[in-house]
Amino acid sequence: MKYNIIIVFITLGLCISCGSDTFTPKPKGYFRIDLPKKEYHSLEKDCPFTCEIPNYTFTKKNINNPNKPCWFDLVFENLNASIYLSYKPVGDNLNQYLEDSRSLAFKHTVKAFDIEQQIISYPEKRVYGLVYSIEGNAASAYQFHLTDSTNHFIRGSLYFNNIPNQDSIQPVLAFVKEDIEHMFETFEWK
Repeated sequence: MKYNIIIVFITLGLCISCGSDTFTPKPKGYFRIDLPKKEYHSLEKDCPFTCEIPNYTFTKKNINNPNKPCWFDLVFENLNASIYLSYKPVGDNLNQYLEDSRSLAFKHTVKAFDIEQQIISYPEKRVYGLVYSIEGNAASAYQFHLTDSTNHFIRGSLYFNNIPNQDSIQPVLAFVKEDIEHMFETFEWK
C-alpha cells in the first residue's frame, strides 16, 4: 500500500512537471529600430563652414554656449543621439586645440577597450582631421576634429541619450557613422 501511494505521487509529479505548459523565460533582447532613408541637405548656418547633413536631423543651440552661434548640436531625434559641434577660429593656438581634442577623446579610456584613430585628408578642400572611434561602453562612441591648419578648427562628438551599451547601439552607431563620413566628404570652409 505504501509503495502504491509513493508510485502514484511520483507519477503525478512527473505528469505535472513534464506538461506542455512549462514556463521558459525569453532571452533579453533589444528594441527594433527602423532606420530612416538616407537623404541630405546643406547645413544653413552663419558659420565659416558648410557640409551636408541628414534630412532626419535638426540643429539646436548649445545650451552651455548660447552666445556662440557655431557651437550647436546636430540632433538625431528618432535615433536618440546628438553630435555636439564646436567651431573655433585658429590663431597661434592650433596645437592647443588639437591637444584638447585628443585629451577629450582619451578621457573615455576608463570605459573603452580600444580607441582607433583614422586620419581625414581632403587636400583639394584644405580639410584635414582625425577621427577617434571609441570601442566599448564609453559615453561617446565617436569623436573627430577638422581643420584647415591656418584659420579654422571644428570639433565634434557623438553621444547617445541613454546608458552606454555598445551591443544595443551598434546598428544605430554604424548608421550615424555613415552620416558623419558623408559630412566629411561634403565639408568645405567658406
